[in-house]
Amino acid sequence: MKLDIRDVSKRFVTDERIIQALMSSNFTVDHNDFIVFLGPSGCGKSTLLNIISGLEDASSGQVILDGDPITGPSPEIGMVFQQYTLFPWLTVRQNAMFAAQLSCNGAKGQLENDRPRNIIHRAQKLLKLVGLENFSNAYPHELSGGMQQRLAIVRALANRPKVLLMDEPFGALDSQTREELQDMIQLLSQVEKITVMFVTHDVDEAIYLANRVMVFSQSPGRIIEEVRIPFGPTRDPALKLSEEFLAIKKNLKELINQDKTPSYSRKELLELISHST
Repeated sequence: MKLDIRDVSKRFVTDERIIQALMSSNFTVDHNDFIVFLGPSGCGKSTLLNIISGLEDASSGQVILDGDPITGPSPEIGMVFQQYTLFPWLTVRQNAMFAAQLSCNGAKGQLENDRPRNIIHRAQKLLKLVGLENFSNAYPHELSGGMQQRLAIVRALANRPKVLLMDEPFGALDSQTREELQDMIQLLSQVEKITVMFVTHDVDEAIYLANRVMVFSQSPGRIIEEVRIPFGPTRDPALKLSEEFLAIKKNLKELINQDKTPSYSRKELLELISHST
């Protein structure tokens, strides 16, 4: 698998002005890479991810997957959003099989009749891997937020995509659940041998998950640095306390903050508050 991002940029045109959301971006993603887009809010991370997914058109440039340009959504690219986007009327097992079933049966998407055995086995394997095997007949509203996101990831993987795109998938979760899902997606990426592209503004999360971090500037977004993470694919939470991890964290924070608009100091803020009262 090879994914090429070639001179991809994005601008939004309104009646009043043109907004440059993303400057020209170029990089290549290889099989089983775990790429993290890191940067402040509004810097074009999600915009680039949406272009790669085929959900949004680029203003210029192309995204090439194994020699073919991406012109729209494809079963070869799975997507997981911050919101779980599950089908509330389907059970856990039915949600897990939905994308794969559509692939086999076309737009009808029959969930209960004539299901190929490999789809059933695939769904069961993934549900077991993420700890949802015993909830197969439950409905999404009966699951916790973390469990719903596990199911959303299973559904995205069920069709065996070449690339899994994740847009701040753990942003709405508490810190403990977030760490559990970080470990889970690491395991899945290795077991499934899948390429992952992951958006976050959390520096610790970026270092813990990635083998390469693409650091974005403030808007208009551009990739200002590619940082390679030297740790192996199997990682432990204790890694976050190591000197090497903390040194990389310091470097990434400096990169993100280097072109920020200067903010008020504490003294200046107190003066502003005192003058406004």
